[in-house]
Amino acid sequence: MKVNQWINAIFSPTGGTAKVARSIAKGSGLEVREVDLSAPVTPEDLPEGAVLAAAVPVFGGRVPAAALERLAALKGKGNPAVAVAVYGNRAYEDALLELKNALEQGGFQVVAAGAFIAEHSIVRSIAAGRPDGEDTRAAEAFGASVAAKLAAGDSFAPLQVPGSPEYKEYKGLPFHPKAGRSCTKCGTCAASCPVGAIPVEDPSGTDEARCISCMRCVAVCPEGARALPAAALLGSKTMLMACASKPRKPEQFL
Repeated sequence: MKVNQWINAIFSPTGGTAKVARSIAKGSGLEVREVDLSAPVTPEDLPEGAVLAAAVPVFGGRVPAAALERLAALKGKGNPAVAVAVYGNRAYEDALLELKNALEQGGFQVVAAGAFIAEHSIVRSIAAGRPDGEDTRAAEAFGASVAAKLAAGDSFAPLQVPGSPEYKEYKGLPFHPKAGRSCTKCGTCAASCPVGAIPVEDPSGTDEARCISCMRCVAVCPEGARALPAAALLGSKTMLMACASKPRKPEQFL
């Protein structure tokens, strides 16, 4: 299959997913264009010769709804696609299957998939520093393998990935980041929030009905003024230390 462009569609609130996606794209050796799924996406039919790589974080074993909604604006006409789920070392559960199914519903043929690890967005000591050098090398090698697979043929057997077709139920987290006393109401968080959960007129607030606890606001705040409630953070750390402290390795499906 003749492929001349790699389109990276990325939803990456705290940056870990983007690092993985860019390493995979680098390994492909193809010309790369990025589509930012953290903002509304202009509807587009992908051109012939383009492969779409959709990279998303895992929230509670699922793909964030906002990422799926924006990804749906990109349509394929049999274009090859790569599904990439990035998780914080606990488990990716049904997310990779959910992403694969969404891509197929959008007219893409999923030819490869991968589950990679990044530093946990809530408890940063879990998988701290990942993706690390070994992860980056694995991601680049995966991208090279995808490119080689595409170059070797025009038809591909249906790809199988782990996950339950019923999908795990995920209702979001019961806690959300809030601004502390050091908030200067600069508006950086409001401008960066991927779901518009921080009022522009009062950036110190949080619309809990919209917030998906992606931690984007915490990551971008120049004053370090936004954080989760201390009790919630402690509870999350206790839980994750029990089930996510052992380092996991990337998984690839070709």
